[in-house]
Amino acid sequence: MLATIVDVSHVGLPILFVLIAVESMGVPLPGETALFAASILASKGRFSIEAVIAIAATAAILGDNVGYVIGRKFGRRLLEAPGRFERHRRAVITYGQPFFDKHGPKAVFLGRFVSGLRITAAWLAGVNRMRWRDFLFWNALGGIVWAATVGVLAYSFGHAAERAIKTAGLAGLIGAIVLTLVLWIIVRRRHKQPLVDEGALVAEAEDALDEARAG
Repeated sequence: MLATIVDVSHVGLPILFVLIAVESMGVPLPGETALFAASILASKGRFSIEAVIAIAATAAILGDNVGYVIGRKFGRRLLEAPGRFERHRRAVITYGQPFFDKHGPKAVFLGRFVSGLRITAAWLAGVNRMRWRDFLFWNALGGIVWAATVGVLAYSFGHAAERAIKTAGLAGLIGAIVLTLVLWIIVRRRHKQPLVDEGALVAEAEDALDEARAG
């Protein structure tokens, strides 16, 4: 459905940018679905896949940084405000601060690949005062890797890649691909190992027997 909207509107790449950027700010929009749609259209010659990946990565990085600023400037005030669920809201800081102090880079990078974390990781990093330079590096790295991975998979395999990612998750799909590559390399190496020369073994055995008889 989204692919049709993007195609009919004739403004597919701007829509891609807006959906990914706003999703990254913390609004639950179908940013990854838009990336799939644009990449599939690119495979049909509608867009350049390089442009799709570049726009998706830029939107992800920009949107996440806006989310980080919102979380850093206003998040604590909202979470610590008196009212309903105050204890639960404060727990986000109580448990989140030590977590981000220890695992912030991993959370920001891997959060880009998990649908729920994709819309919350940035402002949680801001709320919990993760250093901006560290956030920017890992966020940019995650955004670029995510955009390239999803874009290339959708461009190469179309809707099959989308269904696989929705079933196993992007991290699970990447793990399966890596495992397949490792197994393929192992098999290739075994096939390249020199075969044992059975004739040479027989000759060596006969020589050994001759020496034993002569002795």
